[in-house]
Amino acid sequence: MFKDKRIFVFGSGISGLGAAKSLVCEGARVTVYDEKKINISEEDRVFLSAGGAVLSNLLPAEDFHKEFDLVVLSPGVPINHPIANKAREDGLETIGEVELAARLAPDSKIIAITGTNGKTTTTALVADMVKKLSVTSYLGGNIGQSLSLAAHKLSGGQGLLVAEISSFQLESIKLFRPHIAAILNITPDHLDRHGSFADYASIKALVFKNQTRDDYLILNNNDPNVRGFADKAEARVCFFDGSGELSEGCFVRAGNMIMKWRDEEHTICRVDEISLLGAHNVENALAACAAAFFAGVRFADIRAALTAFKGVEHRIEYTTTIKGVKYYNDSKATNPESAIKSLEAFADKQVVLIAGGHDKMTDITGFMRTVKKKTCALILSGHARGRFEQAARRQGVENIIAVDSFEEAVHTAYQTARAPQVVLLSPACSSYDMFNNFEERGRYFKKLAGELTSAKV
Repeated sequence: MFKDKRIFVFGSGISGLGAAKSLVCEGARVTVYDEKKINISEEDRVFLSAGGAVLSNLLPAEDFHKEFDLVVLSPGVPINHPIANKAREDGLETIGEVELAARLAPDSKIIAITGTNGKTTTTALVADMVKKLSVTSYLGGNIGQSLSLAAHKLSGGQGLLVAEISSFQLESIKLFRPHIAAILNITPDHLDRHGSFADYASIKALVFKNQTRDDYLILNNNDPNVRGFADKAEARVCFFDGSGELSEGCFVRAGNMIMKWRDEEHTICRVDEISLLGAHNVENALAACAAAFFAGVRFADIRAALTAFKGVEHRIEYTTTIKGVKYYNDSKATNPESAIKSLEAFADKQVVLIAGGHDKMTDITGFMRTVKKKTCALILSGHARGRFEQAARRQGVENIIAVDSFEEAVHTAYQTARAPQVVLLSPACSSYDMFNNFEERGRYFKKLAGELTSAKV
């Protein structure tokens, strides 16, 4: 399909690099462009060069569309970027990296998980569950490797792609059609890119745009922004609910997780048998169970994977204990709603919270109300520090400590916390003011906490 095609890949991060490597393997003639310095490993640079790929920081020529057959955008590149706009105006097809994955593996089925919060945990859990199937499966998308690279590994054969899908990835799809899609929740996020909550929600709904009656759509019955999508879907809809019983779907009854579908009912396990913290993770687990069920996983295998699952890195991840104080890395909480769910997993007035970072200008009123209830100290750093402090004071939050660096935030948390309190990094912000991504932020937090453990300062 892509052999000898001239393809312009915009972006050299995980997704762009994965797209470029996949296309080189497919025999395409690839140019990788990035507005920033192209920072890839020497191994990847040699691989791409050997495949004839060109790496460039130079702006494409005004008539660059004449030199290419296709443009592939990384998720970090907005669909309305001037270069993308110019390409479309000149008739050059422009797609996203996730769309490329769908075209690389047209005979494979896709399980796509989206939502504002919980995507990574749910996707990783589904990936564990489907390992018991006889088909080859790969995990990718907004988690781990790029989805296009995962798709290429199927080598055109039949298989299963388990994908975490963000709004950034959905806004550029065309033919992308998951056999099983799940929307976990929708709360305001990425408004700096999408403009309004209505636009953000409509982009999330694109995950089921191409589904048919042969497909499944899993929706959160407790989220009114999600529940209403059932009326717009062509696919067969399955609701999940962590707080009430459903006539059909995946839900909790008397402490048991239940799957009921087409007059058949199965008990999966007890809620207290899973190790994930927080009511939100019960919802994530229910969505994962439903996805695995529709993929054909046996209930015994669903239960085994669910009860063995210990969570994912950077999501309420236990890090260490120092003088009786437990440290948790929740760097993936890049918006207020995600941080609220994390705070609710702990006892009132027992959290020393480290928050702040790159301010996405989301409404933080509800977040600060939860901060007042749950924290004994709020430590703020980063670009959002000033606005967060003002909002906290308006909600009556006490013991607010503003610091100048991330390192100072962690050391201040150590000096402040006393057992049985916990230290929680849950920033409610993205990381781009101080770090390249939330993973780098989380790992640095763990490094600093580890140094505190060793030094016993």
